[in-house]
Amino acid sequence: MKSIASAPGKIILFGEHFVVHGTKAILAAINKRVTVTSTFTDNNTIKVNSELGTLEVPISSSYEEAKSEFRPFVYLANKMIASNQNVNGLEITIDSDIPVGVGLGSSSACCVAAAGSIFGLIKEWSSEEILKISIESEKTIFPDTSGADCTVCTYGGMIEYPSIEKIGNTFGLNLLIANSMIPHNTKNSVEKVNKFKENNEERFSQLCDLETKLIDEVITAMKNNDTTTFGLKMSENQKYLEEIQVSNDTLRDMISYLKEISLGTKITGAGDGGCIIALVKDENMDKVPALLPNDEECFSAKIDTKGVVWSKI
Repeated sequence: MKSIASAPGKIILFGEHFVVHGTKAILAAINKRVTVTSTFTDNNTIKVNSELGTLEVPISSSYEEAKSEFRPFVYLANKMIASNQNVNGLEITIDSDIPVGVGLGSSSACCVAAAGSIFGLIKEWSSEEILKISIESEKTIFPDTSGADCTVCTYGGMIEYPSIEKIGNTFGLNLLIANSMIPHNTKNSVEKVNKFKENNEERFSQLCDLETKLIDEVITAMKNNDTTTFGLKMSENQKYLEEIQVSNDTLRDMISYLKEISLGTKITGAGDGGCIIALVKDENMDKVPALLPNDEECFSAKIDTKGVVWSKI
């Protein structure tokens, strides 16, 4: 028997960094997915196969003994095995079409899909149960995770965080995601923002208020099918991210290259590298390759409304 689950990647449309300091954020699942397949074995090991390599450890191993990229899977395996003493071994295989390490929720989607797949071997779980345990597993690599990424990967669609309120009308958003090919380090970016806050407390408080107001205006724009305002607010949000110093010359150049065809463009995620997102009309998508340097990958994305799905075969 195999248990198979998949979960979508994500983007942060509005509110990255500021959400840590009490503002709202808007996140969306995208149609790039991770699929995790789990099966029982008789090998007395936990085996994990992924594009990052293969790990095989004794079934009694703690997740803390594994390399960081494998810890969530060993953690989930440990937890499932602890409640099922008859398990002799477990093999977990991860297949992903989400670029790794660029702020598109690869690790969160992996945690959500793995939770659904591994625990799906023993019973049918609710989305709420999968979310809870996937956040636990993500904390083995990101102890301070807010759970926002796992939440949108679990439920799909577009959500307002932290209320976890689903935004029903996404008016068929056509998004371009462009990868700067610069690895980002979330921890370093967060520390940079914290330092900016310490040195500019009054201005940072103003920016948080502006971000909250901006997100309220975005939600109104979506209710009114107003893509023009939505795009303008993306670009306005980018100005705030520039001010807290999580941009760089490469990201600014990419945003500039796309200015003539986009309704709005901004960083998504931690910044200092990773990806930008642009709201682009369908008829302009074929112009994108000529505007971006050849060494920067890009692809179109739609909002994935399904969230995590799982089955047994």
